[in-house]
Amino acid sequence: MKILIINGPNLNLLGTREPQIYGSHSFDKYFEILSQNFPQHQLEYYQSNVEGEIINKLHETGFSVDGIILNAGGYTHTSVAIADAIAAIKAPVIEVHISNPYAREEYRHKSLLAGKCAGLICGFGLKSYELAVMSFG
Repeated sequence: MKILIINGPNLNLLGTREPQIYGSHSFDKYFEILSQNFPQHQLEYYQSNVEGEIINKLHETGFSVDGIILNAGGYTHTSVAIADAIAAIKAPVIEVHISNPYAREEYRHKSLLAGKCAGLICGFGLKSYELAVMSFG
């Protein structure tokens, strides 16, 4: 099974950005471990801080991969365009968050993406990605 992980803005700073919320491991290091833990899957990883690039990646891969794990970061709460891109593609998308947005600031309590996604996993740290991979079978 081919699964693409897309991380949005500021997730390139994992390991240094607010470690009390996001942990102290970089995503690159975690991705190596994740790939080793799921050798039966072909995992790929993409990160961008730019909304349009995330939309382009969804369009580019959304008809050729078996599933997409998306942590859109702050765009979760603001991007109608990413929600529309999710709705337009064939691949199921699992929305993932490292922290629990519902335990944070009120503006984080609303996801514009969740209604277009096959599921939502949040609040389990980086393990949220592992749970998302497992959800694809």
